[in-house]
Amino acid sequence: IEKYKDLPFEGIGLMRVEFIIASWVKEHPNYLLKKGEEEKYVNKLAEGIAMVAKAIYPRFVVVRFSDFKTNEYRELIGGEKYEPTEANPMLGWRGVSRYISKEFEQAFRLECKAIRKVREEFKLDNVWVMLPFVRTTWEVEKCLKIMEEEGLRRGDENFKVWIMAEVPSVIFLADEFSKLCDGFSIGSNDLTQLILGVDRDSEILANMGYFDERNEAMKRAIEELIRVAHENGVTVSICGQAPSFYEDFTEFLVRCGIDSISVNPDVVCKTRKLVYDVEKKLGINPQA
Repeated sequence: IEKYKDLPFEGIGLMRVEFIIASWVKEHPNYLLKKGEEEKYVNKLAEGIAMVAKAIYPRFVVVRFSDFKTNEYRELIGGEKYEPTEANPMLGWRGVSRYISKEFEQAFRLECKAIRKVREEFKLDNVWVMLPFVRTTWEVEKCLKIMEEEGLRRGDENFKVWIMAEVPSVIFLADEFSKLCDGFSIGSNDLTQLILGVDRDSEILANMGYFDERNEAMKRAIEELIRVAHENGVTVSICGQAPSFYEDFTEFLVRCGIDSISVNPDVVCKTRKLVYDVEKKLGINPQA
């Protein structure tokens, strides 16, 4: 963060806690719970998140709760004891489905405690949260209830809950999901995979041109999400890789009225200038 904190950005649209877990904690949360070392997990997560939040304060940082897949959790110390072997981890036990399960709920509560520690003990109220790989409204309702029990209540002062829009059900039911969040963030990689039925890790299909976030079906999905979200007073962002690579895709997003675009640090300045130019062309009052 020290390398990037002075770039001209308004906030961080996606901070992945997986990096903290994999490189700093290194142990499976259930393994730490079994050893009675849950405070170690909470403290390390909190310290890592606070380091970023403090560096850019008062600009916001959206912290996405853990989205390891089962094969990735198995690689953590002690992970093989708690993770099943799935034929397709990409579409398996990940995201919110983990948080509400009896096998992982206590580990998720540790993540909530870490966020609360950052906001209340470290006084960094610029930290918001995001729920990954959301599939249904009922799972979000259960997750929000767990969060409330841990002192993270959506609607509290300067605390927002975003959900990832990377499963088509979120697009189709955007009006219903809007009641449960303050913002959507489009995960263009997974959304492309699930709308087009293309394995994002398949080099064969990628080389044949199938995996393309700019596909017309994707564009229609994004347009629909932005339209419905705005009708319901909810913001829309994007944190997939596409805006970092394709200028035409970024222009498309601006024309659709997207509220924010999250890109890789190396293209922040370039993207900000592009957004300025597009808004000027559209007659929108562009930001400096």
